[in-house]
Amino acid sequence: MGERKGATGHTRAAIEAATAGLPWEDRRDFDDAMRGFIAPLGDASHIDGPLLPVWDDDAFGFITDDAPCPDTVHPSLWRQSQLCRKGGLFQVCDRMYQVRNADISNLTIVEGDTGLIVFDPLISTETAAAAMELYFSHRPRRPVVAVLYSHSHIDHYGGVKGVVSEEDVAAGRVRVIAPEGFLDAAISENVLAGSIMTRRAIYMYGILLPRDPQGNVGIGLGMATSRGTSTLIPPTETITETGETLDIDGLTFEFLLAPDTEAPSEMHWFIPELGALTAAENCCHTLHNTYTIRGAPIRDPRAWARYLGETIDRWGDRTEVMYGMHHWPAWGRDRVLEMLRKGRSAYAFINDETLRLANHGHGPAEIAEQLELPPGLAAHWAVRGYYGSVNHNVRATYVKYLGAYDGNPAHLHDLPPEESAVRYVAAMGGPDAVLARGREAFDAGDYRWAAQLVDHLVFADPTNRAARELQADTLEQLGYQSESATWRNAYLTGAAELRDGSPDFGSLGGGTASPDTVRAMPLDLFFGYLAVRFDGSRGATLALTLGFVLTDTGQRVHVEAVDGGLFARIGAPIDDVDATVTLTRADLDRFVLGEATLDEALDAGVITVEPDAAPLRTLLDHLDTFSIWARVIEP
Repeated sequence: MGERKGATGHTRAAIEAATAGLPWEDRRDFDDAMRGFIAPLGDASHIDGPLLPVWDDDAFGFITDDAPCPDTVHPSLWRQSQLCRKGGLFQVCDRMYQVRNADISNLTIVEGDTGLIVFDPLISTETAAAAMELYFSHRPRRPVVAVLYSHSHIDHYGGVKGVVSEEDVAAGRVRVIAPEGFLDAAISENVLAGSIMTRRAIYMYGILLPRDPQGNVGIGLGMATSRGTSTLIPPTETITETGETLDIDGLTFEFLLAPDTEAPSEMHWFIPELGALTAAENCCHTLHNTYTIRGAPIRDPRAWARYLGETIDRWGDRTEVMYGMHHWPAWGRDRVLEMLRKGRSAYAFINDETLRLANHGHGPAEIAEQLELPPGLAAHWAVRGYYGSVNHNVRATYVKYLGAYDGNPAHLHDLPPEESAVRYVAAMGGPDAVLARGREAFDAGDYRWAAQLVDHLVFADPTNRAARELQADTLEQLGYQSESATWRNAYLTGAAELRDGSPDFGSLGGGTASPDTVRAMPLDLFFGYLAVRFDGSRGATLALTLGFVLTDTGQRVHVEAVDGGLFARIGAPIDDVDATVTLTRADLDRFVLGEATLDEALDAGVITVEPDAAPLRTLLDHLDTFSIWARVIEP
């Protein structure tokens, strides 16, 4: 690994200025984060995997309550990581328990009249199973009778098969309950742009960074994401309207749908017998992302604020505790209302102020630079930018309403980065001149400008070692200064890759098109996924038609490759096609997952193609494959 550097004097001064005036005397979070503590994580703190640990909280052992903040970490972020590391089994209230810091999300368990109700079973089956065993080591071993998914992100459903079996769900012994639109949102967000999203997540979550004061110190929403087996069991029941009420094993659940907030499909609920409320991931101990830098559809801060307001109106006067799907709970009506109201105000401010300034003609970069939360919000720890940030949320809000174009015609048709980089370098007098100016900016502590300058030189000539080293040093200082853990991880990962080269560890880190996800896809989304993989440039002159007959479901699909696109029509006639492919949906899934080649499937008789397989082979030859190791910091 290339040599990492310490914090410069400029970085230390910037951090000191940024943290002045924060309410360090407010220690309520430290008390709340340990309230109801029963037992430490034990075996759940470290779970081995085939190449990297599935989970390794022990690697963050340098973050303790009495450890002074290193000068390479923003003190506010250090405080957040100290709180996120407080893991183990906790009692939230009567009948409710949480296992925290066994993954990025919390596993919540409610004791019903006959069995257990589990909320949001983590990312991986391994971490979810370990969390359940921690619970069972201190509470009676009873069957799980229901699982609730609060929303459609993988850290809230991926570990479900570590909690319940598909057989028990199919037999009706376990209810699986989710908000309307859950399955489509969970699948589409994690598959269609899955490879590049995974690559960008490696930056955002600092997956390959060392766990130390100059590297990964957490991700603000938790300490890390687990790297185990992600699964999916489709819901057996769907909440379709706000106000819907279910009796789940003797407890009343009142629901509020909150779509297009932190996830496209999300819901809040209240259990009146316990006075217990969750706002899912819409109110936790950080400003969240209205746009996540790993890449995902932009979220709606206006809707976010509205649903937090509706949560206050529906349940605020009855709530005794608010537990989250991340972080630690808030107890007492006044504290809960403070959290909900400050969150509502923060997202509303980001939405409304962005649009106010946009209507004055300011572009997204200008608005992001000048917009800061008002003092009453900036002093509230739970809307500090540890995971999201005001800056990139503002830019996203602008794009949501007005698109990526800022109105300046000079930006309508920019040159691509590599081409413009070569011209910038030439215009500035060549590589040596750019490097000299970059060093001047670095020495002056003007790191943002240095990063912009030297980025041109790296993209003009990625083999320029001096440029790579200077850019790495620059990004490193920006990382040390970042209060946002995700910005820090992105900066430091970029620095590491400039020093050591872009990595390629094969399948390490996995993809998002997991077997369970592929099998759960409705047919239109399944063929939409194939359309994304279809190389339209190489197949621009290809013209063929295929009919698919699924013998187990009775479905028929007409597929046409024409004009560089792949088009599927579910249920359309397939009489006049170049070839008809007959198979089961299960075999189609196995085929696309690469669990069997076409020749193997034909030889085994699980696929038949009439009159011959040539058109199918042609289509398959035009399907692209993606690596999650695409270059990011260099061309």
